[in-house]
Amino acid sequence: MKIGILVGGGDAPGLNAAIKAAVSKAHGLGFEALGIKSGWAGLLDLDTQPLAPDDVEEIHSRGGVVLYTSRTNPLKIENGPRKVIDNIKKLKLHALVVMGGEDTLSVAQKLYEMGMPIVGVPKTIDNDLSGTDYSIGFDTAVAIATDAIDRLRTTAEAHHRIVIVEVMGRNTGWIALYAGLAGGANLTLIPEFPLGLNQVYDLLRKRQKSGKAHSIIAVAEGAKVFKEKEQIIMASEEKDEFGHPRLGGISRVLEGLIQENIGLEARSVILGHLQRGGSPTAFDRILAMRLATKAVELVLDRRWGEMASFKACDVVSVALKEALKERKCVPQEFYEMAKTFFG
Repeated sequence: MKIGILVGGGDAPGLNAAIKAAVSKAHGLGFEALGIKSGWAGLLDLDTQPLAPDDVEEIHSRGGVVLYTSRTNPLKIENGPRKVIDNIKKLKLHALVVMGGEDTLSVAQKLYEMGMPIVGVPKTIDNDLSGTDYSIGFDTAVAIATDAIDRLRTTAEAHHRIVIVEVMGRNTGWIALYAGLAGGANLTLIPEFPLGLNQVYDLLRKRQKSGKAHSIIAVAEGAKVFKEKEQIIMASEEKDEFGHPRLGGISRVLEGLIQENIGLEARSVILGHLQRGGSPTAFDRILAMRLATKAVELVLDRRWGEMASFKACDVVSVALKEALKERKCVPQEFYEMAKTFFG
């Protein structure tokens, strides 16, 4: 049996550990492994690389993706799905292991519905895929953001400043909420539960009056705040092939508004791709290995259209369709608990 391994979308710490596990498990079963380079673009262009255990022995601790990745969407290309299917057959692949988030796995689901033997592995630092408690890359992103908050707190205190730390999270606030809680942020803003600007101002004024001259605000890039009825969302007009705008900059807007309206010195820090870079945490390495191993087992059992999943410390599987049915958002009770520590 010949198995293709493909990674699509943004990179996430832990992906190389997943590739290592998939290749090692495949060869242990007597299968051949073929790496597809640069996501779906590699299947469109027949850009591949044979993979053996010796090729992946030392990659588990590395960030990035040794196979490279892209946001290419074959569903947006004329005859793209048919070309992908034809090339899967041309490469004589018996199965395709697809590692990705909502966008990449939605393409995988479509190809599965067209008859392709596909299984999935959840990968997204946003941790917004349903059907799994954690996705590859989330733990590392939270660790990086938490470390940044810890470091920024000391300089904020030294200068009596408000520091607004912007993290990734287009539609969900998992990174912001986890890092905000772990780092002791005084306020966390996430997309799921917009707050009014007056609420932000009141909290900062209250801290100042109580003698606390510095504050840390954690904010997801897709968070929304209201000024009366006006919603402030920072997004450019540029969109990727999956229709997503490039976000980033809400922290700068808040910095200006805070200084203008309540006269407190504020600074914004956008962590951006720092959250994706560098070595994965031990948790992400092990999670990636377990999920990828399970994916190859799904191939062995010919359980097409399923995704490896991490549930309550166990690795199980769910239907790709179920994992993509709805976005996993921060529950209100979790955010309400976090609000206990605001102020």
